[in-house]
Amino acid sequence: MRVGSVLAVIGTVSVVALYGSSTLRADETTAARSSRHARVPTPPWPAGDEQGMGNTQGYGTRLRCAAHLVDPRARLYELSHERSETAPVSPFGVPLAYEYHPTNALPFTRHAFNGEDMCGEAAAQGTQMDALGHFAVLPEVWDPATGPAPLEAARYYSGFTQNQVKPTPDSPLLRLGIEKAPPIVTSAVLLDARTYLGHGERLADGQRITAADIEGMLRAQGLARRGLLPGDVLYIYTGWEDLWQDPDQLQEYYTKGPGLSVDATLLLERKAIVLVGIDNPFTDPVKEGQLQGSAPPPPDTPPGLPFFVHHHNLTQAGIHQIQNAHLEEMAADGAWLSCTIILALRERGGAGSPVRPVAFGAPTR
Repeated sequence: MRVGSVLAVIGTVSVVALYGSSTLRADETTAARSSRHARVPTPPWPAGDEQGMGNTQGYGTRLRCAAHLVDPRARLYELSHERSETAPVSPFGVPLAYEYHPTNALPFTRHAFNGEDMCGEAAAQGTQMDALGHFAVLPEVWDPATGPAPLEAARYYSGFTQNQVKPTPDSPLLRLGIEKAPPIVTSAVLLDARTYLGHGERLADGQRITAADIEGMLRAQGLARRGLLPGDVLYIYTGWEDLWQDPDQLQEYYTKGPGLSVDATLLLERKAIVLVGIDNPFTDPVKEGQLQGSAPPPPDTPPGLPFFVHHHNLTQAGIHQIQNAHLEEMAADGAWLSCTIILALRERGGAGSPVRPVAFGAPTR
């Protein structure tokens, strides 16, 4: 049998096995969902785990991807922004600076070549993914007036201590670094909060996307019966990326933004998704003035945890995050279901990584 015929057979079998018919549908059968659940591991994970919900990735999630990859209607979506030194700059990371070298030639050959230097905190700028070791939690609120932060008491995901993760100020992460994040190859769900909550307008700064909103968007987009499955990636389009400009003349994007509520964060943990990616700067909701201390965090925020979503995803649930996702085109096409592929750089001991997530999904409009 020719290779093309084999792939066609595999594609047909995959679609039938995953969706119950030869046509991709958001409304999947209970039997199909149960079959796929059995192939994807779910928490709890063993003591000393460093992958969190990354443990869900494997044969089962690749199988869910197969139907989208072989669907002739599927489009490729680039879900990252181009990187440059003139793009919006995170206030929590060193800006990027590029030096482009002159074209050079290799003596006694016909070869000419180009190159460049890049300085700055690459893992904190542009479309990027957090390592689980990016955040830790202190036993109580730190008041700088009482002295240095009690970092020796910090606790990380899986209960790792500061000494186990970062024993000295100049140490890389010895545990929970970005190199521990597995390749993410799985099914993705895209929810359109701009349409559902914003009625076509981008969400407001500080606006919270709640658990009820997530369930409502699933219903509105015909995904209620499928829901969120273990090992899924969840993308949420808020429209905040309207403010992403390059060059960044507005300088507004990183000052505030919408984000997830506390109950939405807990819902995603119960669903055992592997990663949440939003077209916003912080994943958490941030009101104008909050970063400067002139506005409080959202009212549902636990005391001392103004970035609760970061805290819970990274130190408790083991859910990875992508900030500054580019979701506009996929949302415009209504590609609610897709196969997504996300690869972080294997930077030993890194607290994060620039990423180039892509998705293969069929437009519904």
